[in-house]
Amino acid sequence: MKKLDSFIDELFDKHQSVNEYLPDIKETQNFTDKLIQLLFPNNPCDKKEQYRMRFSESRLMLEKLIISLENRLEGDPGDQAQLFFEKLPEVYSLLVRDADAIYRFDPAVANLQEVICAYPGFFAIAVYRIANRLFRQGVPLLPRIMSEHAHAKTGIDIHPGATIGKSFFIDHGTGVVIGETTRIGDNVKIYQGVTLGAMIVKKSMASKKRHPTIQDGVIIYAGSTVLGGETVIGHDSVIGGNVWLTESVPAHSVVYHTSTVRIRNSKDRDEYVDFSI
Repeated sequence: MKKLDSFIDELFDKHQSVNEYLPDIKETQNFTDKLIQLLFPNNPCDKKEQYRMRFSESRLMLEKLIISLENRLEGDPGDQAQLFFEKLPEVYSLLVRDADAIYRFDPAVANLQEVICAYPGFFAIAVYRIANRLFRQGVPLLPRIMSEHAHAKTGIDIHPGATIGKSFFIDHGTGVVIGETTRIGDNVKIYQGVTLGAMIVKKSMASKKRHPTIQDGVIIYAGSTVLGGETVIGHDSVIGGNVWLTESVPAHSVVYHTSTVRIRNSKDRDEYVDFSI
């Protein structure tokens, strides 16, 4: 017990000497979820005053979270929170277009309400749009906590520093990874298991473009990987499933992985019994 007590004392002293607080993870997640609920409510408020009050409460929640980062923040926390909410109409406008893109292009969707309430792709995009706004304002750490919240809930990992255009559509979504310096144009569709990643993972590359550029109107089907900061997928291209790309392709390209089909006979049967699924 003495050894444990000594460790606890040492740990306490170490944390005190740092003299820096971090934002509460649960509070950050709650703020994110509540804001999305305010933008797209399941049960609208009966009175406009009540609705306004909820937005005021959310602004205070955000300011409190930003205050915890004051030592590493440029500018006043209150001003940062106010700026975020002043830009919220732009965030909302983008999300409405994202939801509409999912509704228009997914035949399994019955209505917009289904997209907003039930689609993991829309939730991940909504969290990205919120986190990206804070990231662009220079607010540290909070955007990453938000993006990891969406990652944990949906399996979709979008770095808040990525640049994503209008009418973005992620279908199914599990396993999608979009890196920090990725640039995605308008009207892009991405399916499950797609990775937009870096060719080289080195700390020295932190300030350089490491992830690909996806131009307007591109469709990338399930399981495909596009790597590299200089890799550009030209507009209106289609990248088929399970494609591995590390070089650019021109506009209107169709890139696909060709499966090899071989007819086996009864003598070959033993070759397949040890497959692991």
